[in-house]
Parts: sequence; structure tokens; C-alpha cells
Amino acid sequence: MAKDQEEAPKLIPAQFRQYNRMAEQMEGFHNRPTHALLAVMESTASKPSADSIDVIVNILTESQHNHFRLTWNELYTACSRNKRPGGQSIRQFITMGLGFCSQLGFHHSIEEQHIFPVLAKKMPEFRKELELLTQHKQIHVGLDKLEEYLEQCLSGQTELQLNEMKELMDSFGEVLWKHLDDEVQALRAENMRKYWTLEEMRRIPM
Repeated sequence: MAKDQEEAPKLIPAQFRQYNRMAEQMEGFHNRPTHALLAVMESTASKPSADSIDVIVNILTESQHNHFRLTWNELYTACSRNKRPGGQSIRQFITMGLGFCSQLGFHHSIEEQHIFPVLAKKMPEFRKELELLTQHKQIHVGLDKLEEYLEQCLSGQTELQLNEMKELMDSFGEVLWKHLDDEVQALRAENMRKYWTLEEMRRIPM
């Protein structure tokens, strides 16, 4: 077996946890309250510190991917069945869709400003114009159209049609789900250890 193909030494549990930390945070589901994020942002609006940025990144990343999947599935199931979830008003359903759009957009902007630039120093997956950032751009073509449609529905300019909403979701759903999976895979311990030492992992802001 070639030297570069030899199996890497097995990590002890503590090492694995450190290398796998970012993947677990990105994948995990624990719905943090929005007011916690807003409080940090308001208190640091004029001059955000490194610590405050770390807090923002943690709130954004530790729960979001599964939260996005769950919300997407709820919206998409309603559109596919042409029936809103039981007991939910049209306004509540539209608001849930708009929340999905704004949260995903905010999540991506934080990744692009504070996380990807750090990872890109060593990891080609996170460099400008490579696949993960290209996926962001592809997602936002459809996401922006969905958000615009829902805003028109909320304002009364357009009547909500679930089949139309489904078409808009279909336009970027495949690349969104691939992106959620690809990003977590790139952050898993077996990949992170190729590029970072344990000490460097402790300093990555996430």
C-alpha cells in the first residue's frame, strides 16, 4: 500500500470529539431562541468583538442544519399535499416559510464572512468559487424567488398557491439538501484531521 494511502492512526475519543466538533454543531438539533442571538448582535452592533462573533457563530451553527431540514420538510409536505398543517392559518404558514428563508440566508452570510475564510486557509472545499460556495449561490437563486413570492402573499399582492410554492422549492431543493450533507461531511473528524492539528481545532471560531 502506498504511503499516502495508508490508514491514518486511530483517534482516541477525546481527539475524535475535538476534530468532529464542527460537524456535530452543524448537524445537531437544538433550537436556540432567536432573542439570544438578537441580544448579542444589538450589544455589539458598533464594534463586535472576537468573543461576540464566536457566540453568534455557535448559536447559528449548532442547530441549524437539522432545523432547516425539519422546516423544509414541513413546508414541502404541505405543498405536496396541497394542505397546510392542521390548525395553522395561512398567515402562520407564510410566516414559517419566510422565517426559513431569512434564517437560511443569515446562516449562509455568517458562514461566508466568519467561518469559510478561516477554513479556506487550509481546506480547498471552502475556497472562493469552489463547490460549497457555488452551492450557496445556486441555492439563493431559488431561495430569493421563494422569499419574494411569500412576501407578496403576506402583503396580499398575491394569493398563496401551494402548487406554485412547491415549484419554487423544487427549483433549489436538490442542491440545498446536497449542500447540507456535503458541508457536514467536509467538517467531520476524518476530513478535518487531514488539515488541522488539535491545537488549531481548538482555536477555530465555532
